Amino acid sequence: MSVVIIDYGAGNIQSIKFALERLGTTAVLTNNANVIREAAHVIFPGVGEASTAMEKLISSGLDTLIPTLTQPVLGICLGMQLMCNRTAEGNTKGLGIFDTDVVRFDTNLNVPHMGWNTVEGAGVLFGGIPQNSHFYLVHSYYAKSNGNTVGSCTYGIPFAAALAKNNFYGTQFHPEKSGEMGAQLLKNFLAI
Repeated sequence: MSVVIIDYGAGNIQSIKFALERLGTTAVLTNNANVIREAAHVIFPGVGEASTAMEKLISSGLDTLIPTLTQPVLGICLGMQLMCNRTAEGNTKGLGIFDTDVVRFDTNLNVPHMGWNTVEGAGVLFGGIPQNSHFYLVHSYYAKSNGNTVGSCTYGIPFAAALAKNNFYGTQFHPEKSGEMGAQLLKNFLAI
């Protein structure tokens, strides 16, 4: 099985690569469209600022490639946010895969939302994962809950912690930093 981690200069790539290696899977880091298109599974990571990350995707043509992929694709953190319609961070147009917008947490909350929080999840990503398991999050913006929400978390208000639509999946939390439950979620993704 070939697994690709999209390398566009805005990701927590090494942590994801090591988490996959612990599961016995070697991933290729690349921004080559042909390699990405031919992979069995694609991981779209992201740590950083949305408008800068989108500029990098556009400059490499990945903004048009990613929505056309037909294999399982997992967006993590900013990667998931960029798969939405729009994000308030930098007033950035997203890839439009998930039909929701990304907004900033209320200023009455400590931002970023950072640390462990419980997630209620359903569907293939959450097989073998008990409800209210803890996952690790670091984010100031969140996807509004919507028809693609398969995992929910609460920080002041409920928000979409995981999304799924067709072959596209996303997690606001970092499975690669979420211990045993994160490893199980990555296993579930690789089994799709």
